[in-house]
Amino acid sequence: MNSYNLKRGITLFVMMLLLNNITQAQTDLDAIMMDKNRFCIGPSYMNNSWKNYWEGTLKRDNANLETVSMQSFAIMGNYGVTDNLNVLFNVPYVSTKASAGTLQGDKGFQDLSLYVKYLAKEIDLWKGTLSLYGVGGISLPVTNYDADYLPLSIGLKSKTASLRALVDYQVNSFFATASATYVLRSNIKIERTSYYTDHMIYSNEVEMPNASNINIRAGYRSERLIAEAVFNQWNTLGGFDITRNNMPFPSNEMNATTVGAKVKYVLFTKHEFAVEGGADFTVAGRNMGQSNNYHGGLLYVIEMKSKHSKAKTNTATTK
Repeated sequence: MNSYNLKRGITLFVMMLLLNNITQAQTDLDAIMMDKNRFCIGPSYMNNSWKNYWEGTLKRDNANLETVSMQSFAIMGNYGVTDNLNVLFNVPYVSTKASAGTLQGDKGFQDLSLYVKYLAKEIDLWKGTLSLYGVGGISLPVTNYDADYLPLSIGLKSKTASLRALVDYQVNSFFATASATYVLRSNIKIERTSYYTDHMIYSNEVEMPNASNINIRAGYRSERLIAEAVFNQWNTLGGFDITRNNMPFPSNEMNATTVGAKVKYVLFTKHEFAVEGGADFTVAGRNMGQSNNYHGGLLYVIEMKSKHSKAKTNTATTK
């Protein structure tokens, strides 16, 4: 396998991991609930880029493609079915490119993600409140994009189902939130009729390993301002390393540790219009790129209650 094909394969591999995590980076990871009959919706933007990557645990650079970048424009929403039960969705439009080389980027709608978040219990504990949540989610492709387009596919094309346990503790305006997630991933089909992992496989079906995610965030949370530091650990539960000077594959082991920060501010409390933004950086990885990720968005809350519904005065910016 020549160096050019190696770089092409690694680029796709890394992009797939990053794109697969887009739908894991929204409000399904926080302890914020919408009140009953209230709908929060808004656009978001994300820019992700990297020049260096890990081949297994060996860190290398990407001289052929230089900087590989991905942009995502998404519409996300959160509806309060009840005060304790929310339904969330996210639909990203993704474009990819490399700053050098002849390969053209790809673009299109990626996967629809749907989540159900349930506030199971709130307990007064010491000087604060301990809250326990359960979150279930699914994702599936909304277009017939090519998952085996090296190196600039917009996604993995794997259907997923996830289950998350989340705990939050808040004292006055200071909080800490931790969650653990298990992700089931379906097999994918590619255009090729044979491929090599750690042995030859004569099929167009690729067995995708499942994954896990640990997310910890802590900071300041009030009705108008949320400022938090974020730690995230993604692990693929299986797969194999990219071998030296060989092409990677979607079923490789892909691990990433990221740290970052996020801020959300409510500009107008009467209409509950908010802006949010943040950044995170990959500090350790396996078979993936050392990426810099920047994101921002706008959020607007719409009252969906009927004329005969009882008015509520609760805000939707905190629990």
